[in-house]
Amino acid sequence: MTETGELTYRRVHRAPPELLFDCMTTPEHLARFWGPAGTTTPAENIVIDLRPGGVFETTMVSDADGGTYTMRAVYTEVDRPHRLGWIEPGVEGGMRTTITFTDLGDGRTEVVTHQTNVPEAYRSAEARAGFATSLDRFDAYLAGLDI
Repeated sequence: MTETGELTYRRVHRAPPELLFDCMTTPEHLARFWGPAGTTTPAENIVIDLRPGGVFETTMVSDADGGTYTMRAVYTEVDRPHRLGWIEPGVEGGMRTTITFTDLGDGRTEVVTHQTNVPEAYRSAEARAGFATSLDRFDAYLAGLDI
């Protein structure tokens, strides 16, 4: 078995937690930012059954060659607007992602994405940089919303 680890990403957004939670759980929002730079994830490639035990699936498409990558997960926690969690059972070790949305009381929300059972390939500098571009795309998307 490959060694697994954990990763944590933190961002602060000028938006209410309810909006941020909805952005992470609605195909029409997710399609605007899901995936690293150089990919698109059309809304019709996103399946969301927003309940513990429900399916969360996205299929990203490479802008360069049209290749696809599907992420298949099962929701473990749905507590709008505070916490959202899922497990990817097909990833070795069953990678878990938990996102917490903390209202800072001044119009801003801290979003912490914590991943456990993360395989080594997902922890590489390149993989972490790719994930960061997805967070940057989320920032840019939020900046364009009328909040």
